[in-house]
Amino acid sequence: MPVRKPTALIVGASSGIGLACAQLFSHKGIRVAIAARRTDQLSQIASGLADDTLPITTDISDPDSARHAVSAAWEQFGGIDYLIHAAGTVTPAPLDAITTDLWRNTLDVNLSGAFYALQECGLRMRPAGQGSMVAIGSDLAFKGYPNFAHYCAAKAGLVGFCRALALELAPVVRVNCICPGPVDTPMMARELEWFGNVEEMRKATAANVPLKRMADPDEIARFVHYVAVEDRFMTGSMLPIDGGTTAG
Repeated sequence: MPVRKPTALIVGASSGIGLACAQLFSHKGIRVAIAARRTDQLSQIASGLADDTLPITTDISDPDSARHAVSAAWEQFGGIDYLIHAAGTVTPAPLDAITTDLWRNTLDVNLSGAFYALQECGLRMRPAGQGSMVAIGSDLAFKGYPNFAHYCAAKAGLVGFCRALALELAPVVRVNCICPGPVDTPMMARELEWFGNVEEMRKATAANVPLKRMADPDEIARFVHYVAVEDRFMTGSMLPIDGGTTAG
């Protein structure tokens, strides 16, 4: 009987950390499903990966769409070994400018979307007998920052959710959360643009990191692969890969 090829569902695979994860996992011989909102971006990305890459258009903030992404990958691949939830959004705003819609959208994508995907996948992995899930959090899960109250709340909630889920799904399914500091991604560029000139803000942001630089998405992806695939004794861990931003 043929052995099923290892499979991964990468949510938020259209750019940044999610894209870097999709490229690395595919390079490592893992069959990947890539999920994001824009069909044209997914098709272009899939064309640069292995022939058996599965693009899935999804809105992770919608529970039915998020769960469909999991079920579509599961049915196509005959199971999912690794789920990487890298979808995220951030729009900086002072407290008096955080509207109800902005609050809801921030939590819908960064927290509720993770809940929908990890719940659906975890409940399928447990009876299947194995699985590993990694959510991408933020160093702002562990500290406050002006103009990011809504984002801090969402990422702190994600950390709490992953901790509880790791205990509930043990010993069968491992759940971990990687919490990067500043990473040089398109989302970071849009975030910095809110504060002023992007290049000037990029330099200022790097200067505030103890290692004096931002991370590259590939650096984070390599650690995601290690946690998801290689290490078999890690679960319930909240790992700040942040250049030292949470050390002080």
